[in-house]
Amino acid sequence: MKVATWNVNGIRARHEQFPQWVAAERPEVICLQEIKAKIEQIPQSCSIEGYTCYWHGGGGYSGVGLHVRSDFAAGATYSHPGFDHETRIVQAEIEDTVFTSVYVPNGGKDFDAKIAFLHSLIGYAAELRASGRKLVLCGDMNIARADIDVHPKERKPRAIGQLPEERALLERLLAEGGLVDVGRMLHPEADDYFSWWPPWRSMKERNIGWRLDYVLASEELAKRAISCPSQREIGTSDHAPVVATFA
Repeated sequence: MKVATWNVNGIRARHEQFPQWVAAERPEVICLQEIKAKIEQIPQSCSIEGYTCYWHGGGGYSGVGLHVRSDFAAGATYSHPGFDHETRIVQAEIEDTVFTSVYVPNGGKDFDAKIAFLHSLIGYAAELRASGRKLVLCGDMNIARADIDVHPKERKPRAIGQLPEERALLERLLAEGGLVDVGRMLHPEADDYFSWWPPWRSMKERNIGWRLDYVLASEELAKRAISCPSQREIGTSDHAPVVATFA
């Protein structure tokens, strides 16, 4: 099983790259963030044949999506947790597993809203765990989990996305949700494992970036994870797709 997440930074701008990438990877589940489009603005090429394509966007800001391959789960049900705002989260329930695409607020304009969203996300994951369901939570968390997740040239202790209180909430999400950071589990010492790069001075080409995009999986599922690359070579978004494969 492949579960992929990608902050496309505008699905209309990626209307050719996205279907090409899907054709090459064929993930069972695809989580998208920052689609920046209303439903009627989604390019037809991005509704991929063989997938149920669920879009949740309100215009030129935010927006998430979930694509589930039809031969994997034709009967998935889609919904939004009660704390969804600004089209930031969608979930698909497939048997005893919930797949969730999330776009955490950046926090630059309203840091309190980011903190409130993270508290709600922790409660959401903990509730699913208590119910006995498994969770695969994917997306742009807008937090670099630790210093190793930021290139030394970009480490700024007072920068939003690297603040101790944000990192503490991400750790609480993992602990209370019974979740494992699949990428870091498989790349425990990698100090060049990034998924976002500032869009200037060829930072992406030079791999001077941050790790903001995650596949977080319930412990039972995480034990089956065998790879989780960040595909820096794919596309022109400032984020890379992250693709987790489970045996």
